[in-house]
Amino acid sequence: MESPRSPEAEIGHRVEDLWEVAEPQLSPSEKLNSCFEDITIASFPRTHGSQVIEIPSNASLADTVEILSKNKILSAPIRNVDAPEDASWIDKYIGIVEFAGIAMWLLYQSEAAANGTNGSAVGSPVANLVSRLGSFTFRRTSSGRVETTTDPESDETAAVGGSFFETLTSSEFYKNTKVGDISGSFRWAPFLALQTSDTFLTMLLLLSKYRMKSLPVVDMGGDKIENIITQSSVVHMLAECVGLPWFESWGTKKLSELGLPLMKPQKLVKVNEDQPVLKAFQLMREKGVGGLPVMDTSGTKAIGNISIRDVQYLLTAPNIYKDYRTITAKDFLTAVRQHLHEQQEASPLLGAVITCKKDDAIKDIILKLDSEKIHRIYVTDDKGNTEGVITLRDIISKLVHEPRHYFGDFFDGVVPLPPNSTV
Repeated sequence: MESPRSPEAEIGHRVEDLWEVAEPQLSPSEKLNSCFEDITIASFPRTHGSQVIEIPSNASLADTVEILSKNKILSAPIRNVDAPEDASWIDKYIGIVEFAGIAMWLLYQSEAAANGTNGSAVGSPVANLVSRLGSFTFRRTSSGRVETTTDPESDETAAVGGSFFETLTSSEFYKNTKVGDISGSFRWAPFLALQTSDTFLTMLLLLSKYRMKSLPVVDMGGDKIENIITQSSVVHMLAECVGLPWFESWGTKKLSELGLPLMKPQKLVKVNEDQPVLKAFQLMREKGVGGLPVMDTSGTKAIGNISIRDVQYLLTAPNIYKDYRTITAKDFLTAVRQHLHEQQEASPLLGAVITCKKDDAIKDIILKLDSEKIHRIYVTDDKGNTEGVITLRDIISKLVHEPRHYFGDFFDGVVPLPPNSTV
């Protein structure tokens, strides 16, 4: 037998072995569940090489953005520098920091300063930024999450001058605020760690139905994070399984057969090219999506895509917008593409919008997402009009299903449960 070409393909072969001996009366979906329940995540390949990227709690916001950007990651665990050397992982880490959280916290603090709350006196570093910021309104949900609210009929609340981000990132406030100091005042991503003895089924359900973007993996009683499993790394694993019988029985199905895309065309979250770019990031947070299409003036065709990770370009390269009176979504795409060309950096932003059709097989979508290193692909009709989106999470959600009462008290209040949970 030919040896697996990669660690991910080796997992595929293990699934194949289990698939062949699974109970014959099980449906294909039940067989996949059974296979993934019999494999522990200790065998999942390391996503970021030999060392997990961590953010020390005494790192500044500026340093944190630089670390995330340099390592091309969306989020990272915050390590408590005051924890004893022999502390367990539960005491050593205080949360997960992500690009979206940093951006929204900065805006939230500016709003607080404008209202004279949180002790932000006139003339303070925060208050001095307020005059450069548009009028954002924030509300705290019942779960404690802070969200922006804007008038959907007006874009004035999201319009800021091109010099705003240069002013913000050069401020002492941005340079000196420590990530550990703010981890308790803003809803960071939940720190829900898996143990190496947990199963692939648990991991796949958390990354899909329970909307986790990444999952730290720890050893029971250990003192460090052994691995971080992301939606992207799972889709890469699936791409490495192409050709195996168990995968082909599922992967050759058309998107429409699997009920994809999940969202109806009229529900697609999008932004027009002439709307402020901050409107795009606001919509991502309000609607709970990780990216959205930038539509042309007709509102029917996508000219680009903006992801939540692209907020890094507002913080790491603010000078590229200084000549813009306001920064529209189209301006943002143009400026960032020019910047990436000059820096000779590879990025999905440089390419055309990646699209597919409803009649495409799901394995072809997986291969596209993996090869292009993107998190979503847009579904178009025969005229090229954008009518839907398929994300990494959507794909994983079609691979497995949650057995009734599967998680029990696993969460214990750590993450909000989806409306259709069977817990």
